[in-house]
Amino acid sequence: MPLQDFETFQLVMAFFFILMDELIDITDENGKLLGRSELKSIIHQKGLYHHTAHVWLYTKNGEVLLSQRSAKKAICPLMWDVSVAGHVDAGETIKQAGVREIFEEIGLSITEDKLLKIGVFECFQSYENGMTDNEFHNTFLAELTVPISSLKAQEEEVEALKLISLTEFDELIADINTNNLHFVPSNKTYYEFVSEKIKEALQP
Repeated sequence: MPLQDFETFQLVMAFFFILMDELIDITDENGKLLGRSELKSIIHQKGLYHHTAHVWLYTKNGEVLLSQRSAKKAICPLMWDVSVAGHVDAGETIKQAGVREIFEEIGLSITEDKLLKIGVFECFQSYENGMTDNEFHNTFLAELTVPISSLKAQEEEVEALKLISLTEFDELIADINTNNLHFVPSNKTYYEFVSEKIKEALQP
């Protein structure tokens, strides 16, 4: 390959990887936007505070949709956790991020008015791979009104999907330290809160 063509190839690849690296708005330690943004890779490298959207999908029959993180993920690969989650892109509202992530990760179209916000939770974690993830989990509930067979998991993000009963959900939370690949043990209180809010949402 001629040198000029190789340099062009390098520029194209560099631009591709920049596009793959999301631009995220930065917050202070209280979750207040600072009016500037940074690449996700830099945010995790420096431990900068930022927002994410978490959406827990449930059925009227009292089931919860769990998503298994892709084996390709740098953090907690193959762990079963929240139905849908992702970073809030620069300039995006949190609800917009929730709607976008639902469509991207499981192929489900939903409108913002279907998202019920139940709280914002601090999740400040450091990992063995050197990443520091200081996130504010903006957490929502939404009813899943289509069969799980109609959902399409995004290969880069989601390994598999499953529905479990609220009873099983509570049992997994209670045994959070012994259930391999289900939930982050340090976030037990968060999962318990989500379970109670789903039960409230199911009340007639």
